Amino acid sequence: MALKQKFIVVDDHPVYRHGVAALVKQELHLEPVGEAGDISEALVLLERENPNLAIVDISLQGQNGLDLVKTIKTSYPRTYVLVVSMHEESLYGERAIKAGAKGYVMKNSDPSQLLSAVKNVIEGKIAVTEELKDRLMGLIAGGNNNDDPVKKLSDRELEVFQLIGKGYGVTEIAEALRISVKTVNAYKENIKDKLNLGTASDLRKYAVEWIVSNPV
Repeated sequence: MALKQKFIVVDDHPVYRHGVAALVKQELHLEPVGEAGDISEALVLLERENPNLAIVDISLQGQNGLDLVKTIKTSYPRTYVLVVSMHEESLYGERAIKAGAKGYVMKNSDPSQLLSAVKNVIEGKIAVTEELKDRLMGLIAGGNNNDDPVKKLSDRELEVFQLIGKGYGVTEIAEALRISVKTVNAYKENIKDKLNLGTASDLRKYAVEWIVSNPV
């Protein structure tokens, strides 16, 4: 008899990750071998269990789940990753796939969509919406997607930008991301250049307005 496929769930909301683990076990008969609330806990599980699948949230107690996705791709290449997030696919779906994920599902999706995505990913297929597939194909073909200039930002620049929009100061951002104030200021300059903004006040205003339009 073939061994059951193993999976872990990485999410900083215990109730949500328990629910996902139970649903996937019940409906797809995969074996849940652990849950984690942050990246360090996830790395322990990955090393110990060597799962076939990791279901990963992007927001992990102030940490960026995309960093975990990149680590899994590099250090645990036999573990497929499905990102499940509250963030809009239009902003983070492409980033997740580029980081190494096989799929992306919104947390407010119907459970059937989550199960379909898990099934596809565990089989090594890509699980994203048709819209994102078209966008990814456009990138491969050399097309550009400039409908929102914020999409030009790197993953770390986007984190800094979002914290600015939430009212964080430079020192608070440095502490939250565990980087130096000098590095935060360098990111701010890069962000201003990419968004064609002249001053720190312009950046703050733009970031606040963007957060209001794109709540996370």
